[in-house]
Amino acid sequence: MGVLGAVGNRLAQALLTALGASLLVWALLPLAPGDPALRVLLARGINDPTPHEIMVERGALGLDRPLTVQYADFVTGAIRGDLGDSYRTGAPVLGEIASVLPATALLAAVALGIALLLAVPAALVAAAWAGRWPDGLLRVLALIGSATPGFLIGLVILYVAALGLDWAKVIADGTIANVWAPAIALAIPIAAVWSRLLRAALLEAIGSSYVLVARARGASRLRVLVRHSLPNAALPFLNAVGLGVGALLGGAVIVEAVFSWPGLGGYVLQAIGARDLAAVQGFAAVGALIYVATSLLVDLAGSLLDPRIRTATR
Repeated sequence: MGVLGAVGNRLAQALLTALGASLLVWALLPLAPGDPALRVLLARGINDPTPHEIMVERGALGLDRPLTVQYADFVTGAIRGDLGDSYRTGAPVLGEIASVLPATALLAAVALGIALLLAVPAALVAAAWAGRWPDGLLRVLALIGSATPGFLIGLVILYVAALGLDWAKVIADGTIANVWAPAIALAIPIAAVWSRLLRAALLEAIGSSYVLVARARGASRLRVLVRHSLPNAALPFLNAVGLGVGALLGGAVIVEAVFSWPGLGGYVLQAIGARDLAAVQGFAAVGALIYVATSLLVDLAGSLLDPRIRTATR
């Protein structure tokens, strides 16, 4: 199968995945306990709606139509960029998400960069001194980092850096000047996981035949590790990074709440508190779309880096 065929195959897989995700996201509404029309009226401050008001609201929401029609309307609306209106504010959900998404994107991008800067050197050092004390120390640190949730790291950073040393703000304003503390809290757990995965891939590559040939030709340890082993270990690491983008987005919700970061975290927590299911649906839909798109890009990049992946789809 050629490059175009592999790209087409992965695009079809991504489309099917997106459709499956859309079904799960849409199911949040009909499967949620209680009457959605009643929740909308309560969110608007109508504490004791009449049956007529509930019936009118059900018609406005389209809840009186068959479920298949409701799902089709949800999908076609999402394709047009319409994720419904917020129960709480009455404003379009997509517009509200778009207003807070840049802050979350900044936080996730900086956290991704920090995670890579921590994971790659740590994995290289651990693989270069496998079985020795640097490897053991880094493995212990990675185990602690991966087992510690980001919000707990954030609380420690707040206590030490913000309250103790006055290096960070307790309430961040969404700018790059104040992104470092929440980004570090978000990056440490995922960097710990990535470093262990890359270390394992590097050790597997070091034991391969082509590395043994390079060593026999007099290649130095650094050249063997960086020139021969790292490129071949990059593919599984790239897949882990692609999956980690979704983890960054999900973890950012809690970390943003700890640092009062004005992004998607605060928005979705307010929506949950107000039982604004339309906003929660919109957040889930955007998150699923970002995850599918990122996975597709990583998959395509892996196909270009390793032709064996393309031939595997024949």
